[in-house]
Amino acid sequence: MNIVAFVLSFLIFAGGLVLMGYAPEIEGLELASFAAGILAVAVAIAIPVHVLKRADR
Repeated sequence: MNIVAFVLSFLIFAGGLVLMGYAPEIEGLELASFAAGILAVAVAIAIPVHVLKRADR
């Protein structure tokens, strides 16, 4: 279970970084796509910090 959560977190993290990188290229939605990238990275960090800590008990 921990490996699946790690892979999922890593994919969300990488996707968030890619989304933030391509944000200036998306006409009219620059701010929304950059904010979505920040939220994706925050969720990717929150999964191992909060969820996996409780799953190990």
